[in-house]
Amino acid sequence: MAKHLWYIIVLLLCSCGGWREAGNKSGEVPPIFPDYVGVTVPANIAPLNFEIADASRLQAVLSAGNEEVRVTGSRYVDIDPGDWRTLIAAALKSGGKISVSVAAWTADHPDGVQYEAFDILVSPDEVDNWVAYRQIPPSYELWSRMGIYERDLTSYDERAIVTNKQNNNGCVNCHSFAGYSAEKGMVFHARGRGGGTVVYQDGTLRKIMLEQLGPQKSGTYPMWHSSGNWVVFSSNYTRQSFYAHSQDKIEVYDQRSDLILYNVRENDVVSDERFCDSLSWETFPAFSPDGKWLYFCTAPAVRMPIQWRELHYSIVRVPFDEKTGNMGSPVDTVYSAARQGGSASFPRISPDGKYLLFTWAECATFPIHHKEADLKMINLESREVSELPEINSPDVDSYHSWSSSGRWVVLSSKRIDGRYTRLFLSHWDGKKFSKPMLLPQRDPEHNRQRMYSYNIPEFLKAPIEFDSDEMAGLFVINQE
Repeated sequence: MAKHLWYIIVLLLCSCGGWREAGNKSGEVPPIFPDYVGVTVPANIAPLNFEIADASRLQAVLSAGNEEVRVTGSRYVDIDPGDWRTLIAAALKSGGKISVSVAAWTADHPDGVQYEAFDILVSPDEVDNWVAYRQIPPSYELWSRMGIYERDLTSYDERAIVTNKQNNNGCVNCHSFAGYSAEKGMVFHARGRGGGTVVYQDGTLRKIMLEQLGPQKSGTYPMWHSSGNWVVFSSNYTRQSFYAHSQDKIEVYDQRSDLILYNVRENDVVSDERFCDSLSWETFPAFSPDGKWLYFCTAPAVRMPIQWRELHYSIVRVPFDEKTGNMGSPVDTVYSAARQGGSASFPRISPDGKYLLFTWAECATFPIHHKEADLKMINLESREVSELPEINSPDVDSYHSWSSSGRWVVLSSKRIDGRYTRLFLSHWDGKKFSKPMLLPQRDPEHNRQRMYSYNIPEFLKAPIEFDSDEMAGLFVINQE
């Protein structure tokens, strides 16, 4: 009698929302969003919650080793962080994967459909806990609401570093960090009334006016030297035009650009006349991790915007002397646009100094608006160029950064909807990249509903901590 009563109770629980058996089976993996099927994740990542379009009910069984977790949801699968950590630990001890089995109840399958199971691969290589990025609407729609934010990758927590509410509604952009640490050095530009270039180092915030120092040029794209003593900037005179007939909406371009070096300790700017003339344009500078080389993109000057299709940037490098700030000789061409085709942007060197990841487009210098833009990689020893089909998509793939371990990259891509850039993580095992994984959110719909682009993602080892009132005080305008 007691056994019969227990069976009735179980049936009642199931009918009221407990575990159910799906009435149908599918031979395909579930159409989940984000697409986490077969991705590789770092051991310290936040839970990979997901949804299925129009589902009224979801069930998921996640298992690794001897651990099993069951999750139900009406719209999306919300995995408990503690359960997720348990699964990650079990996966690392038993083959490095979490098996996921999903059933869904939708309008097409009111009795439910059980999909084929898939795996999430777990890497013991942890990723830096934080990533910083700018949130910005498309610049041709609205630019007066933006900010630079930091996201904890071990959770879903996001907080503002600076927004343009603190900057008289001007633009805040082009952030860079020294050695993955804001404490060692952070820089960004604040444009508009009361603006300037903000430098944060050793707990001190200050605003400098680059155009009043040395050669009196403004700064645009920065990169810190690993010592924390130098910041290299390109100084760009940038404009934009709109297309009448094109798959792309807008072309952002330079009419001139040079290189300048900011001496952080001396508060001075120096330059090299080779990279400040009108015959060629230099942009997107990047120091090698050991600080011995300065890489940048360069192109022969053309008439803009008339000749924008003829503008092709190569990647070159010169020796750099940290003690003096001198750029040496010769100018070594790493990627030749004339010989190898296209136009190169955003050179980023792996922490071990072996590889250079860059963005390739057919022409010009602002690939985020070029649908054909892809990532490519150069072996700096052999100079062999890899096409990287495993991480590229049919839409824009653009800005990218290496983690401090060199085992992960974060890349910005428009592959979700063709309009907004989202952030993806990919694991590098020394031979190939893994399938890119969309940055997880507590609610997957966040990725569709946030009408802002993620811009300039950079890894950080620790969160940025400074007083927001002190930040706002940098931009107070003297009314006298």
